Amino acid sequence: MVNYFRYLQLKNPLQAALEAFYPPLCRLCGDSGDSGIDLCLGCQESLPWNSPACPRCAMPAQGQDLPCRCINEPWPFTSATVPLLYEGAVATLVGGFKYHGNLAQGQLLGKILSKALEASEKSLPRHLIPLPLHYRRLRQRGFEQTNELARAISKDNPSIIPTPILNRRRATSQQSLLAASQRHANVYQAFEVNARTLLPKHVALLDDVVTTGATAISAAKALISAGAERVDLWAVARASINS
Repeated sequence: MVNYFRYLQLKNPLQAALEAFYPPLCRLCGDSGDSGIDLCLGCQESLPWNSPACPRCAMPAQGQDLPCRCINEPWPFTSATVPLLYEGAVATLVGGFKYHGNLAQGQLLGKILSKALEASEKSLPRHLIPLPLHYRRLRQRGFEQTNELARAISKDNPSIIPTPILNRRRATSQQSLLAASQRHANVYQAFEVNARTLLPKHVALLDDVVTTGATAISAAKALISAGAERVDLWAVARASINS
């Protein structure tokens, strides 16, 4: 089990005082939170951690001596940080956040990703680009889930700047309702970078859940076409293709 929280816990006096008077409560079982987050130690340990995983695409590792299948695929990302698997309690947290507007669960998921990034010892870019919804889907949902995750990450890491410069050029079908073979065509050239944007050379693209990677790949290609030289992928969870 990867316990990013105990590894990185650094409390200032104000934070310690606030937690003494207002202790965090576990979002899964209701017990007292641990390490300053809304998860108890038992629920932290029982989360489906995505470790070990391929550092380039975050697919769960199949074996120490087996190369990941992404080595032979046109994967546009230099590295990927995706700390959880989309199953069990993680699917519950993501579903409550994404489909039922539980923003507190989104903040918790963002903190988990934030701590995974700090523990990764990777070279982190300053600019974090949330993967956007189409405006029609945004109207229905009422919030951008990736913007909420980006805010949580930036709160923990002030040097990381949410940079919402991507737009969806057209509405697409919901990826989760499509077969894997249909997903790349569904989001082909679906994204564009805001006009007159001077794109940094190294950026991170933020998604919530990665399955085939089709949506993230389409967005990354738009960023690379606009001038990005390195795009990293950050997401909360990796799902199986059948999820």
